[in-house]
Amino acid sequence: MINFEYSRVSSVKAAVDVLAKNPTGRFIAGGTNLVDLMKKGVTAPTRLIDINGLPLKEIKETAAGLSIGALAINSDVSENETVKKNYPLLAMALNAGASPQLRNAATVGGNLMQRTRCTYFYDIAMPCNKRQPGSGCGALQGYNRMHAIFGASDKCIAVHPSDMCVALAALQATITVSGPKGERKILFTDFHRLPGTDPSKDNTLAKGELITGLNIPKNPFTKNVYYLKIRDRASYAFALISVASALELTGNTIKNARLAMGGVAHKPWRLTESEKFLVGKTASRENFTKAAELAMKGARGYGHNNFKLKMGPVAIVEALMKAMV
Repeated sequence: MINFEYSRVSSVKAAVDVLAKNPTGRFIAGGTNLVDLMKKGVTAPTRLIDINGLPLKEIKETAAGLSIGALAINSDVSENETVKKNYPLLAMALNAGASPQLRNAATVGGNLMQRTRCTYFYDIAMPCNKRQPGSGCGALQGYNRMHAIFGASDKCIAVHPSDMCVALAALQATITVSGPKGERKILFTDFHRLPGTDPSKDNTLAKGELITGLNIPKNPFTKNVYYLKIRDRASYAFALISVASALELTGNTIKNARLAMGGVAHKPWRLTESEKFLVGKTASRENFTKAAELAMKGARGYGHNNFKLKMGPVAIVEALMKAMV
């Protein structure tokens, strides 16, 4: 880890101003991912801007839905009574992520910003276009068991690691950011990027912008929801495949559906075609299987991760069946 300078700020404007003067700096809150990256030599910010003093920790229900500050702690969000009652899919996804110790330190904003856990990205001796553009992608011909089956490119096949973000994609959240040009909102599904020709940029934040919070619109998904996470071990492991499922039912007929997958793409992967198919259908294993088949169109394995092509549809069906319970 190289030497770096440190600043502590007490307002959003001050944070944005300090970063504007230190373009190679980084904001830090819980630091559960950033510090690891610094230790590994993957990133080397010249200044850390501590934003823990900003008033961005509130979790509150509004007329429009749920508002969560960027500095809200993951465990506080998952244990919040309003979240558990009215947005249970989010609580389930948060509780599936990391370990209790990390959930007690990690923030919502940091969760949105966390970077891939691809081993080639973390190993600075290996080629990685995400870490060093133009160096190649070691995972393409290497050990790629954890890697993408959707939306990848010949530049990068890494996946986004967050569980929380999969639920937020399904719940159609909106992210609020502040920067040198003021405040703006970003639809959650537009926030994270696919790799394309430049996988080094994970999201659509403009230069100097800071995440200040997110909003989840009111929705009917308070009962028939489930977050399924398939992983190598029950504790502190990233998803091989995860599925966020939410159904609104009238009797046994599906009035509305939301589906998103994790562990399969460079961003949380929303299954809009499957959602559209399910609306108006009977909630049955047969229809869930057809929706899962639709979801897997265009999926491609890279060798070691070919098993995801079979695991994916099975996971979707299981998540939807468990949402019915």
